[in-house]
Amino acid sequence: MESMKLAGVARLWSLALALSALLAAAGQRWPAPLPLQPALVWLLVLLPPLALGLWLLTHWSLPDPDRGESKD
Repeated sequence: MESMKLAGVARLWSLALALSALLAAAGQRWPAPLPLQPALVWLLVLLPPLALGLWLLTHWSLPDPDRGESKD
């Protein structure tokens, strides 16, 4: 079971590393720098954390207070 988890993590890490290498190579060959668009930058910076927070709020719940530990 542990080796399956390790293999999955290694596979995902390898995929991320390959994607990063492809993006770096594409950046080296790009003919001109992209124009800076502040609205797009803020969207790309804020959207992933907000989406993750929304997902957490909709899918996670607090434990039932009646089934918790005793307070004795």
